[in-house]
Amino acid sequence: MRFTSPPNPQAYYEQVWNLVRQIPRGKVAAYGQIALMLPPPNGVDFESYKAFGPRWVGGAMAACPDDVPWQRVINAQGKISDRPGAERQRQLLEEEGIVFVNDKVYMKKYGWRGPGDEVRQESLF
Repeated sequence: MRFTSPPNPQAYYEQVWNLVRQIPRGKVAAYGQIALMLPPPNGVDFESYKAFGPRWVGGAMAACPDDVPWQRVINAQGKISDRPGAERQRQLLEEEGIVFVNDKVYMKKYGWRGPGDEVRQESLF
């Protein structure tokens, strides 16, 4: 089965936006990572969701309201996807203190692991 969009795009987008709003300043997450932090929509099996979820998250980011820090969602290679707005995205991330090396973000340092990540980070010290 091919899913070009989630069964209920608006409901899915709202979930994505609510999650992305939690990514702290100076952190990033990948499209696929965001998708896997959310449950597959009703009627979508996990394998299909794994395949299509990252694209759906991209669609949500393209349509997000102004209060969503869209710039914090990048591709799985740690790069900004090539599209209009890519330069602005990099500029916003650099303003947050994220360093790019060869057009890539070091995900181990700047990657967000989901809600509660800040607590896990603090408990390391």
